[in-house]
Amino acid sequence: MGDKFKNLSWEDFQKMGNPENAPDLPNEQESNQDMNWNTLSARIHLEKKHRGGKTASIIRGLKISEDRLKTLAKELKAKCGVGGSVKDYEIIIQGDQRDKIIAHLQKLGIKDVKKAGA
Repeated sequence: MGDKFKNLSWEDFQKMGNPENAPDLPNEQESNQDMNWNTLSARIHLEKKHRGGKTASIIRGLKISEDRLKTLAKELKAKCGVGGSVKDYEIIIQGDQRDKIIAHLQKLGIKDVKKAGA
């Protein structure tokens, strides 16, 4: 241990709190199931601009928190087997993965999912 803990007694450690008494954090799977996905709408765009000629599928229009967007992006990247990111409340997935993305979002319960753009 470091020097700052040298003079602490067992009672001092107990006063700091016991991690076993900490409140349970919500499970991500439970929070995804609790959310009302069928009220959301999403548009999946295909873009090449500013990406060195490479295509990217961009999901726009999801009105959810940034944490949930990151969780959803992680699921989609695993499902499609590619990389991606979340930026400005948009999910960016590498390549033309629109069909896989639409299938996954509909499986979650989002009914209003469409391809957008040219």
